[in-house]
Order: sequence, then structure tokens, then C-alpha cells
Amino acid sequence: MTLSTIWGLFTKILDIGIVWALFYFVLKNIRNNVKMILIVKGVLLIVIIEILSKILNLYTVGVLLEYVVQWGPLAIIVIFQPEIRNMLESIGRSQLLGRHKTLTGDEREKLVDEVMKSIEYLKMNRIGALIVIERDVSLQEYIGRATKIYADISSELLSNLFFPNSPLHDGGVIIQGDRITCAGAVFRTSMNPNVSKKLGTRHRAALGIAEESDALALVVSEETGKISIACGGELKYNLSLDEFRDKLTQELKPKTEVFYDFDDNRSNDEGLGE
Repeated sequence: MTLSTIWGLFTKILDIGIVWALFYFVLKNIRNNVKMILIVKGVLLIVIIEILSKILNLYTVGVLLEYVVQWGPLAIIVIFQPEIRNMLESIGRSQLLGRHKTLTGDEREKLVDEVMKSIEYLKMNRIGALIVIERDVSLQEYIGRATKIYADISSELLSNLFFPNSPLHDGGVIIQGDRITCAGAVFRTSMNPNVSKKLGTRHRAALGIAEESDALALVVSEETGKISIACGGELKYNLSLDEFRDKLTQELKPKTEVFYDFDDNRSNDEGLGE
């Protein structure tokens, strides 16, 4: 095998690898965006209809589809410009090494313990709360508009931030690594039509940031005291304290640890409704 042959083989592998990486990042971000999923479904439907029109010799349908294919991409860019921009921004905000990955086992355990103490207190006293834990996708967009804190994680501080008389209790708290970065953060709410109408603004905001990024959003309902976790574009609603702790612990583990954890029960879907 000559050097030119090896180089040619290397460039082909590199070419295929780059294409697959691009597909991976695009599909990963589309998966958590409801409107982008609708676009993909629409494109697939048009492709299927075009194939059928050719097989069945449907001349009129074929002509109409030619116009759709010709002008469709431009129409999609114009109509769904905000969603496309958000997807590209989320790709750009992705961090090679999220701060949660740099935590030691003891630091992760302390983070979970402090958060759980606060969640238990807030649940018992029916104090509404929204705690967002940053992972690989940067939340700097929201941190920049919120009130900066930069304090070590503690259950007392978390609970006090959501106390009804606190000026920051209506917004969300963002945690980076094992530090509380800011409070009073305002997130875009989910536009998913399948979300239960019983869910309020906090739950929709939690689901919204979970659709837009890979963050963990922890919610305590002010009306019922029920606790929920949003991640990966899904909301695990009305969890018990034990289920909440297990889910939080599993999601905060580095992916290599999760891969070898055969007891991972994250596939258990609790649904969106009560």
C-alpha cells in the first residue's frame, strides 16, 4: 500500500467523519425543538409523496411538488428563522467540558445533598422554585440578564432565594458546577402543544430550557408542593423525593459512568400530566 493510497483512505474517512458529526449535532438539537421536529416531519412527508407520485405517475401532484421543492427551502428559512437561529446558537454555546464534569465524586455528592435539602424544605412549605443546573450547553445568555451571586452551593441560600418575600423568588436560579451563579433568571417557556394545561409558568419555563439546552431544570410547585425534573425536552412530573434524588444523581454523573451503570432507570417515563 503506497503513501498516496493511505492518504486517500485517510481523507475519505475524515470526510465521512465530519459529515456524520454535522448530522449528529443537527439531529441532537432538532430532537429537543418541537418546531424543528415539525419541519423535519413536513420535509419527510413531501419526499414520500414525491416518490409515490413518480411510482403512480401522478403528473399534477408531481408538478406541484416541483414548485414546493424549488421554493420550500426559502420559505422554511423565512418562516422558521427564529428556530433555526436558536438551533445554531445552541450548537455554538456547546462547551467541550461542562463544569459539572469537572466535579469530583465528593463535590457531586455535596451538590446533590444541598439541593435535596432545599427541595425537601421547599416542598414541605409549598414554596415555588425553579433551579437550573448547567451542563454542556452554556447558559450565559440567561446569566447575563440575571442577578449575579457566585456563591458556594448551600441549601439555606437556595431556600432563602425562593422565600416569598425575596425580590428574586419569581425567577430561576442557575447553578454552574457546585456554585450558585445567579438568581432571578427568566427563561423562555415551552410552546409544546402536548404539555398539560394544568402546568403553570414555572413548569413551562423548566421544559422550555430543557428543550433549548441539555440543562437540568428542577421545579417545586407553589400550589401543590409537587416536585418535577425537566431534561432532554421531557418533564418528569410529580416525583417522590427518592425518585427525584435518583434522577438528579444519575443525570449529574459523567456520561462514561452512566454508560456502565446497568441500574440506570432513566427510561422510566412519569408523563406530563397529574
